[in-house]
Amino acid sequence: MAKEFKLPDIGEGVHEGEITKWLVKEGDPIREEQLFVEVMTDKVTVQLPSPFTGKVLRLLAKEGEVVLVGNPIIVIGEPEEAAPPASPPTPTHKETVPGGGSAGPLTPPPSPPPPPTEPTGGEVLATPAVRRLARELGIDLAAIRGTGPRGRVTEEDVGAAQAAPAVSIPAVAAKPAAASAREERIPVRGVRRLIAERMHTSKTSAAHFTYVEEVDMTALVHLRGKLKGRAEKKGVKLTYLPFVLRALVASLKEHPWLNASLDEERQEIVVKRYYNIGIATATDAGLVVPVVHDADARDVYALAAEIERLAQAARAGKLTPQDVAGGTFTITSLGALGGIMATPIINWPEVAIIGIHRIEKRPVVRDDRIEVREMMYLTCSFDHRVIDGHVGAAFVESLKEYLEHPALLFVES
Repeated sequence: MAKEFKLPDIGEGVHEGEITKWLVKEGDPIREEQLFVEVMTDKVTVQLPSPFTGKVLRLLAKEGEVVLVGNPIIVIGEPEEAAPPASPPTPTHKETVPGGGSAGPLTPPPSPPPPPTEPTGGEVLATPAVRRLARELGIDLAAIRGTGPRGRVTEEDVGAAQAAPAVSIPAVAAKPAAASAREERIPVRGVRRLIAERMHTSKTSAAHFTYVEEVDMTALVHLRGKLKGRAEKKGVKLTYLPFVLRALVASLKEHPWLNASLDEERQEIVVKRYYNIGIATATDAGLVVPVVHDADARDVYALAAEIERLAQAARAGKLTPQDVAGGTFTITSLGALGGIMATPIINWPEVAIIGIHRIEKRPVVRDDRIEVREMMYLTCSFDHRVIDGHVGAAFVESLKEYLEHPALLFVES
């Protein structure tokens, strides 16, 4: 007998997932625990195992389609069983169409449109900031045709609905763009879609300001060189990141408001007494942020081992929901390609992020003499709604102190 498999709740706060890749096709045999689909949520990409043994009768979502948790995505039946008839499309699935829009329901809404009500938020795809704006303006998100990726409702859509509340235009599938040998059109989906949405939410929610400081890394370069051999004997690759994490945690303890988030719904600043440090990691699919949990409880070698484990899992696409959950502060680094300086975007809803850059020998003045030192620029972006300029500057100066005098990390730990 045919059985439906519904998209499960993959992690905390997840209410939808994008089907990024089917690992089976209709008519294929399938066994229990066989991985059959790759799903990306706003936290992690995972492959789901089948709960049944049988035959794939029907795939209920296309690659690139966003499905709500609890909606069926596959039908599995007995080997001799025929596929059930296809159900009529419903607006619970947001289907991508050429051009990056959303086909949406083709049935025109009733006329005149219903009066604005409190948005339900159930089937509508929108960021928290957009939902908050709609509530403040008394706009029903369900009555708006989203123009964002996968049919998401944007701030511009809400603004347009407020400006012309009496106008109702049926949703129409976007016309495919003409093909050209001189252009390539790549659908914005998967990790790239998630990055775009996260960065847009951060830039439109947080009031960014960036503070830059120059750090003399000479002592830390020397210390890492001394400990590198010991780390190799332990089977650990020792980079500068473990030392940065130690310095960061020490600085966060001195400035606890930096280890916080802003609950916009309740208008509360949530200060965290735990230190889960996210590390932005480049992969072939895009940027992900695995999290080193309880960084304050790990020594340099343990931090190095965990950073390496997370980096390998990220690049192999094998991060678990736990690996990317619960971050309180984020570090971004391009390693050897670190450049001179950048202005990192905050990993919303956190309130700050640090960017570490290339360490290079530069002439500097010490005691009225020119010396060659190992120098690095440190850039920090803050959410000015929570962090005032002098607080951000004090935090950076604390971080600089620990990086320039790494012995303090061991004396005071």
